[in-house]
Amino acid sequence: MGLLDDKVIIISGASRGIGAAAARLFAAEGARLVLGARTEAPLRRVADLVHESGGVAVPVIADVTTRFGADALVEAALDAFGSLDGGFYSAGIGRPDAGRLIDLDEKVWDEIHDLNLRGAWLSLAAQIPRLARSGGGAIVIASSVGGLVGGFSDGAYQASKHGLDGLVKAATADHAAQGIRVNAIAPGVTTTDDVRAMLDTVPDVAAAALRAIPANRFAEPAEVAEAAAWLLSDRAAYIAGVTLPIDGGMVAVRM
Repeated sequence: MGLLDDKVIIISGASRGIGAAAARLFAAEGARLVLGARTEAPLRRVADLVHESGGVAVPVIADVTTRFGADALVEAALDAFGSLDGGFYSAGIGRPDAGRLIDLDEKVWDEIHDLNLRGAWLSLAAQIPRLARSGGGAIVIASSVGGLVGGFSDGAYQASKHGLDGLVKAATADHAAQGIRVNAIAPGVTTTDDVRAMLDTVPDVAAAALRAIPANRFAEPAEVAEAAAWLLSDRAAYIAGVTLPIDGGMVAVRM
C-alpha cells in the first residue's frame, strides 16, 4: 500500500521544483491529484509525467493569489474525484537580489507576499471548509529555513516565510478540533533547477552555504517532498501546527 492511497490532494505550485517532485511522489504513493500552477506548458508536462507512470492528475491553470484561483482548485478536485483529503501549498517566489528592507521597491514586497503568504492564506480559506465537511484532512505549506532564521538582504522573503509559521499556528488553533491538521515544512537549500542554476553562477556563495550545513550537502526536491507526503498521511495523525526543518541540520547549529 502507498502512503497516500486513494487520497485526493491539491498541489499548488506543481509545475516546477518541489511541487513537481511532490506530484510524482504523491502519485507513486497512491494519491489522486489536482495540480495547480499559473503557467500551462510546464504544468502539463508534470501531469503527463504522472500519467506516464500510471498516476492520476488533473492540471488546472490557476492563480492562487486570488480567491477565484484558490477556489478553482477545490472545485476541480470535487468535479474530478468527488472529494478532497488534503493540500500541499508549494507555490512561492524568492528575490535574492531584492536588497535590504529599507531599499525594497513596494512592487517587489507585494509580489513576494502575494504568492508566498496571501496565496497560502487563500488556499487554506478555500480548502479548510471542504475538509471540515468531510470530517477532516491535512494541509502542508512549504515554508523555508528563511522563515526560521534571519539573513542578509532577503528581508521580504524572510518576512513572508515567517508569516507562514503564524498562519499555520492560527489555522491549527481554529480548526484542529475539526480533524484538520495544518503543518509546514522548512526546506534549506534545495537543488531545484532554478536554485542549481543560481548556485552555478555564484560558486563562492554556494560553497559558503554548503559549509553552513552539517550534513555537507544540499537537499534534493524529492527529499523535501517525502516529508510533505508523510505529514499529509495518516501516519502523522497527531502532528499539527508545526514547522518541520528539512535542512541537513543547518537550523540546529544556527539557532
